[in-house]
Amino acid sequence: MNTEDIKGFFASPEQLDMADYLILDYYLECIGDIETALAHFCSEQSTAQWRRVGLDEDFRPLYAARVIHLTVEGELPELSYPVKHSETGPIHACRVTIAHPHRNFGPKLPNLLSAVCGEGAFFTPGVPVVKLLDITFPEPYLNAFDGPKFGIEGIRDILQAYDRPIFFGVVKPNIGLKPSCFAEIAYQSWLGGLDIAKDDEMLADVDWSTLEERSRELGAARMRAEKETGEPKIYLANVTDEVDRLIEQHDIAVNNGANALLINALPVGLSAVRMLAKHTKVPLIGHFPFIAAFSRLEKYGVHSRVMTKLQRLAGLDSIIMPGFGSRMMTPEEEVMDNIRECLQDFGHIRTSLPVPGGSDSALTLETVYRKVGSVDFGFVPGRGIFGHPMGPKAGAASIRQAWEAIRLGVPIEIYAQGRPELQAMIDGAATKK
Repeated sequence: MNTEDIKGFFASPEQLDMADYLILDYYLECIGDIETALAHFCSEQSTAQWRRVGLDEDFRPLYAARVIHLTVEGELPELSYPVKHSETGPIHACRVTIAHPHRNFGPKLPNLLSAVCGEGAFFTPGVPVVKLLDITFPEPYLNAFDGPKFGIEGIRDILQAYDRPIFFGVVKPNIGLKPSCFAEIAYQSWLGGLDIAKDDEMLADVDWSTLEERSRELGAARMRAEKETGEPKIYLANVTDEVDRLIEQHDIAVNNGANALLINALPVGLSAVRMLAKHTKVPLIGHFPFIAAFSRLEKYGVHSRVMTKLQRLAGLDSIIMPGFGSRMMTPEEEVMDNIRECLQDFGHIRTSLPVPGGSDSALTLETVYRKVGSVDFGFVPGRGIFGHPMGPKAGAASIRQAWEAIRLGVPIEIYAQGRPELQAMIDGAATKK
């Protein structure tokens, strides 16, 4: 590119009508001349060839992605990752903000991702290392999306659970149980005080536990638990499947008594989630398979906050995400970024209930609560309930007892006196030390 060509991919925000643009924040490692590399980066994800040969025209004013802010963080001795490339020259780490015209793809999530995370962004000459850090949407773009039907308030209304976290539990063993056994374990956990008993994200519609049979058993167990406890309960059925089966799976589960649905959002695709969100009459809750595969590297891929934001846009009422602690291998600040994306103002789009998870139990509830800073989160133990030495009813009770201790400001070691369910968890932790 010559100098004039390069300038066509740079602008100041004051030169643009920002309502027409998504704002993209990237970390890039550029080889050679930085402005040339960035002009190619913008060109490849938008106009590419911006005029026809022999004609005096320029599509860039309406359709080009443009750099509106650049910070060169410094020169690097080598790329952060050994990505193959053919360019030569100095390597610079850059933070780049790009305005990308959403007229190029419209309010369609597959097309959006094809532009900002596709061939153009990740195969640009001179920019071998790329991480998309964030996307900001203007109001006109957000207005084309419905977002969650229920959100936090809707889930609370269903459960009549206010002023406390929502208590989920992943039924364990997650693979191998026949539906009747699975239902009995869930039933016991509901009796103990659990709000939501859920299928594991890997538990599909399989021969030994069909969704038809499992949802029928769990739906009936849920209603028995509601009658016995006098409290609303939710059975969260996993309907993750091939896209052309999602509506059918939804209808089977809901007709049998599942009153919320789990979907592995990235494996089925955000467009499929959006389709299901438009169809469903019950809350839709997303799980995080596949997200770590492209978000874990610090300087390459896509930051998980981007996918949390897009899942909320697609219509998930609650988003289960990697939580705190070393088990999930996610920096605490990244967990907090994802929680904030569920709760922050997003125009007319309802909030999504954040559910940071990973090896939780009654003993970690206070830590999660203090870090989140409010009661607007879901708490999702698996073995912390279903591996309790006294059984799942006691496991669920230990969670509720831990919350009462927090609410009253009493250390759980003191509150556990006379409460064998919570005491068993404390004793078990002490034995492992």
